[in-house]
Amino acid sequence: MSETSSTPCNLCGGNHVAVLSMRSRSGAELRSVICKDCGLVWSDPFPHDPRQFYEEDYRLAYKNTYAPKAKHILRAGRVALTRHEKIKHLLHKPQSLLDVGTGGGEFAYLIKSLGHDLHGIEPNKGYGEYSAAQYDLNLQFGFIQDARFEESSFDVITIWHVLEHTEDPFFVLGKLRSLLKADGVLVVEVPNIEATCQSPSSTFHEAHLYNFNLATLRRMGEKAGLIEERHVFSEDGGNVTLFFKKAEHPADQVMGWGIPENAERISAIVRGHTNLRHYMRAAPYLRFIKRMSRSLFESRDVKGFDNNKSLLDQLYRGL
Repeated sequence: MSETSSTPCNLCGGNHVAVLSMRSRSGAELRSVICKDCGLVWSDPFPHDPRQFYEEDYRLAYKNTYAPKAKHILRAGRVALTRHEKIKHLLHKPQSLLDVGTGGGEFAYLIKSLGHDLHGIEPNKGYGEYSAAQYDLNLQFGFIQDARFEESSFDVITIWHVLEHTEDPFFVLGKLRSLLKADGVLVVEVPNIEATCQSPSSTFHEAHLYNFNLATLRRMGEKAGLIEERHVFSEDGGNVTLFFKKAEHPADQVMGWGIPENAERISAIVRGHTNLRHYMRAAPYLRFIKRMSRSLFESRDVKGFDNNKSLLDQLYRGL
């Protein structure tokens, strides 16, 4: 059934939507809608004030701490290694790199350790202050929308799992485009709304204001004056990473930004991802075993280090 959204679609400007879900993974009420013209998915209305939530509450709500614990640093350090693997072809010489949403600073510290001119920005006070002090990072505190960086100043910009948290992803991509050098590369990674690796009840939650598939992320980049160079999906299909470059000419704002049949494609995948289909596969049980094994070994792996920096130094040794 067609409904109307309280705010226009951030991609195509339409407000004719269909409801995909009325619950978050926490069980709380959360209305998730899909634009019938382009397939962008978002929470309507937003479940919180994004600025206040990410500055003050987010880390406490999801990690139960204002600063990362050793196990969080170990996990994030391992993720940082996978992210470096994705972009190492861009780091063949010293680069000026901006990391948007540095979090606990593990990826930023890795890039800095490799000799690059690392800049970061982080809105969460606890994690930002921690990472700046712990790893001596060059950080701004606040939101990328308000960042004070010179235009055309970065060779590489990374924004890992941040865009979906922003209240205006189109504006954010436009801001990042302005900060890229003419031949720079913007790396954007977001969760994939088409993923079926998670349980059906975990598809939507309060922290993700927007949900993308490859088509909507690519299209939003095009609208912001970016052009896709390449993309990759994670092994389980849960994440999509796009590598953008500046388009030679700004996008034609007269053209429509709809994506034919994309909403139907996403809706069919989301609605077809039922508990019966999910738990009839081996994947969720293997995923559970992997998580349990990781938890068991984490306690062992974080012992014997004087501080969290030395833990990362050991993890990154050999790069």
